[in-house]
Amino acid sequence: MVPREVKEVVRTDDPDVALMLLCKGGDDVAFSQLVEKYEDRVLGLAYRYLGDRGLAEDMAQEAFLRVYRARGRYEPRAKFSTWLYRIVVNLALNELRWQRGRPSVALAVKTETSSNVNIDHTDSGLLPPMETLEKEELAVRIREIVMELPENQRIAILLNKFEDLSYEETAEAMEMSVAAVKSLLTRARVKIKERLLPYLGEDVHAM
Repeated sequence: MVPREVKEVVRTDDPDVALMLLCKGGDDVAFSQLVEKYEDRVLGLAYRYLGDRGLAEDMAQEAFLRVYRARGRYEPRAKFSTWLYRIVVNLALNELRWQRGRPSVALAVKTETSSNVNIDHTDSGLLPPMETLEKEELAVRIREIVMELPENQRIAILLNKFEDLSYEETAEAMEMSVAAVKSLLTRARVKIKERLLPYLGEDVHAM
């Protein structure tokens, strides 16, 4: 096991960690650079969690506000992006749990090809062959299915498949074990394939 002090030295090699340490020391320009680098990513991630542009914008602002407020006690024990995504995950979970107590409404899904519908069609571990559907139609349907997954499965898929976090980084952001994350991803893939079966027929079994 790597000693904590060694882990921290390694992780300060992350240029974003270096910027956050400058922010911790009172450098607001460094904080602005972090916001500029991550604002689109955080907004896109929040949108994929919530499916609502206005709520996503509010969540993105709150995430960066929490980063700024936490600057004085920041310690580089993970990549900056992983730490930031953990904040977004916690905000998303709180919002989703609150929404469960509200009357359900139909999810409005954007159909245009944009960063808000960012589906990697080349990931055969998640998506079946797409010859029988237009790419955009498939992207919209998969996004609908992902939004309907149980919250932990949804978050694991979004972080690991859409944000390209490793199993270890996803586990760290979700504060779970790697084994638990892999189990969530497996169950999520099975559900996605099952839900796509009416659209893709026998193709889904070829995965």
